[in-house]
Amino acid sequence: MIDKTVQTLEEAVSGLFDGAAIMISGFGEAGVPAELIDAVVDHGATDLTIISNNAGTGDVGIAALIKANRVRKVIASYPRMAGSVHFEARYRAGDLELELVPQGNLAARIQAAGSGLGAIFTPTGYGTMLAEGKETREIDGRNYVLEYPIHADFALVKALKADRWGNLVFRKAARNFGPIMAMAAKHTIVQVSEIVPLGELDPEVIVTPGIFVERVVPVPGKSAAAA
Repeated sequence: MIDKTVQTLEEAVSGLFDGAAIMISGFGEAGVPAELIDAVVDHGATDLTIISNNAGTGDVGIAALIKANRVRKVIASYPRMAGSVHFEARYRAGDLELELVPQGNLAARIQAAGSGLGAIFTPTGYGTMLAEGKETREIDGRNYVLEYPIHADFALVKALKADRWGNLVFRKAARNFGPIMAMAAKHTIVQVSEIVPLGELDPEVIVTPGIFVERVVPVPGKSAAAA
């Protein structure tokens, strides 16, 4: 019987290891797997590469990982925002590496990894510092930059509901990076507000099939609005 559910956050992140590349879903506060991130802090894995839209804010989420000195590198499109004090302090100190990726390129490179592509050509970044040292090509009169897929060892994703096979549905904007990250990582770990019986999810609304998910952990007490 296929059952990808686990009952504790500790068990969900038990396979993490030092030096891992971890994708983390979320855009602003929508879709951020905050409890899973806290579990990573408690786990103790270090020297991590974090791939996300941003680098966290305040003392929670990705910012908590950076504050705990667990992060070696950040790949993000918007790393510095109001309250990103821990990222800024460590980056200015020179002990945190940053790969800045335009948001569209970030999504496209993650999608490329999940789709099994070797590389993509994108016009975004051409003629800027972000294209320095990269191959460029003119295609049909437009200039493009060669970019490579972004892969990860793990993806931490927040969804609304799942069944025991790992099929996922998301709530509105909380969908953001979750589905493409689930496809691009070797191991996808998902926190959900509710695990429903097999067959209860309408196949037409399942966004991420369970084939891309390794573990699902319920985090009860979260309202639908926070999912």
